[in-house]
Amino acid sequence: MGLTNDTLLWATALAAALLFTGTVWLWPRLARRTWRAVCGRVGLLLATQLAVFAAVGLAANQAFGFYASWADLFGRQKDQGVVVDHAAGGAGLKVVNTGPVPGVAGTRPEETGRIDEVRISGRTSRIASPAYVYLPPEYFRAEHRGSDFPAAVVLTGYPGTARALVDKLRYPRTVHQAAREGRMPPMILVMLRPTVAPPRDTECVDVPKGPQTETFFAKDLPETIGGHYRVKDGRGAWGVVGNSTGGYCALKLAIHHPGVFGAGAGLSAYYKAPIDPTTGDLFQGDEELRNEADLRWYIGHRPAPDTALLVSSSKKGESNYRDTVKFIEQVKATGRTRISSIILESGGHNFNTWRREIPAAMEWLGNRLAEAKRS
Repeated sequence: MGLTNDTLLWATALAAALLFTGTVWLWPRLARRTWRAVCGRVGLLLATQLAVFAAVGLAANQAFGFYASWADLFGRQKDQGVVVDHAAGGAGLKVVNTGPVPGVAGTRPEETGRIDEVRISGRTSRIASPAYVYLPPEYFRAEHRGSDFPAAVVLTGYPGTARALVDKLRYPRTVHQAAREGRMPPMILVMLRPTVAPPRDTECVDVPKGPQTETFFAKDLPETIGGHYRVKDGRGAWGVVGNSTGGYCALKLAIHHPGVFGAGAGLSAYYKAPIDPTTGDLFQGDEELRNEADLRWYIGHRPAPDTALLVSSSKKGESNYRDTVKFIEQVKATGRTRISSIILESGGHNFNTWRREIPAAMEWLGNRLAEAKRS
């Protein structure tokens, strides 16, 4: 039974409830001081606590999308998915499955849009990653069959699951509704996690002698998606958005590659790549690479990129609030890079907070890309 299976969650919760009830019911019978009674009390308490802990852990994993499978949880996913078939014409993308957009009424793609489950293979980085592609209803309508659409990369935090972007954070449903109401243009979403070399957290860095993650996102992904779907091209035609680690990656990709990403939104982002047991040594002693992964250093020491940025935080509940205010002021001082923000009075580093920010962030992203295309 899969780690994210609802049946497993409910079965574990039921077991915890039954063990709690059994403990209360049997406790008077185990009140003696015999070794059997003591062992019985210890066993019931231990089993109840383990069941409650497991149920809470499974529920938290369902809500926040920390791990996608048992192998992911125990660190057994170590392959980097190297690809060898890279013929022209979008051969670096394989559609694994297609389905409807959750939460959108209708039966036909012309009404609801479509979710494609795909595997993207990088020609240059030689990284392969699963992803979900949202195609808006307009993509399938006869009057738009010759039209290209703006596109955005959507990234989870670390470790995250790509499916959580569809089901938990509801990106496709959100942009579908906003486009239907005329608040943003219809757009294609490419949803995946930044952990393209699991279980390592590469922070979207081209690691020396390691995974070339930044190249995958900035070069391979737009090239591959553009070879398979009707995506607008040109300078700054793509957008990128993410939360937490994905937010840091989104800002970095827009800052480092303004010719590709005309706008980048970082929800609850941080501004400097951390070094910890999940990342390993990302820079291998390369001081320039380390500095360029620090977004505030980059803004202060490199020419200001011609792109638009959006950052979010909360005055209460988010640890990045002070850094976000400093980053906003620093970007404003460049006079070239545009900066916008979403600042909540209160909100934590969690899905509930990001769901409050995503509608405004996606409208901002879609309209920024539309403005850039007209100019």
